[in-house]
Amino acid sequence: MGARNILQVGPVTERFNTRLTQDYQAERLWTQVDREAFLSQHGADVEVLVTSIRFGCDATLLERLPNLRAICNFGVGYDSVDVGAAKQRGIQVSNTPDVLNDCVADLALGLIIDTARRLSEADRFVRRGAWPQGNFPLARRVTGKRVGIVGLGRIGKDVAKRCAGFDMQIRYHNRKPDPHSPYGYEAELTALARWADFLVLTCPGGAQTRHLIDAPVLEALGPQGLLINVARGSVVDEVALVAALQNGTLGGAGLDVFEDEPRVPAALLTLDNVVLLPHIASGTEETRLQMEELVFSNLDAFLADGQVLTAV
Repeated sequence: MGARNILQVGPVTERFNTRLTQDYQAERLWTQVDREAFLSQHGADVEVLVTSIRFGCDATLLERLPNLRAICNFGVGYDSVDVGAAKQRGIQVSNTPDVLNDCVADLALGLIIDTARRLSEADRFVRRGAWPQGNFPLARRVTGKRVGIVGLGRIGKDVAKRCAGFDMQIRYHNRKPDPHSPYGYEAELTALARWADFLVLTCPGGAQTRHLIDAPVLEALGPQGLLINVARGSVVDEVALVAALQNGTLGGAGLDVFEDEPRVPAALLTLDNVVLLPHIASGTEETRLQMEELVFSNLDAFLADGQVLTAV
């Protein structure tokens, strides 16, 4: 192990990886020829683990790191980290909140516009030379429509702010109402879906929200409704989603996340009423740099004072 006993589970960006190795003497778990042998030899030396939503840190890995004191996670989502097990052992866990809110909210609005106005489908229409044979079918208006937001946290509020700029009516569903929110609260998720033209998911992932969007919710959203997911793939029952799209009980979907990334259900690839993105909501140069800097700020704070800055 390096002098500072830091282990990186998997790669982030080349810039981030290089800095972590050069400035912090971190070891790279993903480059080890024999991962198990490495953990057997060095697992007890690791005090800080650096990971991301893609690689996480499950209970099995935690068991191999008996002296771990902190987990610094690259990303606002941390459902791939066993936070419960970590906290039982007194291990601090940090993430990178707020710095990606704007870009995720921007992408959510982009998916609303894309799915309603059928932009990606229209692009394919032009590229395959279909325009000379006839005009592209009509799409649907965005301005003035009704948007239901599932999870009115930081990102959800930024989505609402953007939707308000399009004169959209806004309601939301949380586990409990936000007393400071100016928007209408729906305690029943199916009622929100039945009311909405767009159902936008900005809630956390994890066991509590797994398959929160199931067949009854999709049916309530209806054949004119559009589902937008910039949260986590696990929030949606993908089998039910595919069925609803195929049988026409759901109007369409804009998806940036999937249950088994990077694998996308083959059936979705054949549907024109679905926009598919490779989990790029935070994927801008500016935001990713801010996320990297926040990971290093958490790491520096822990190494200096024994406390991370943005604990989950």
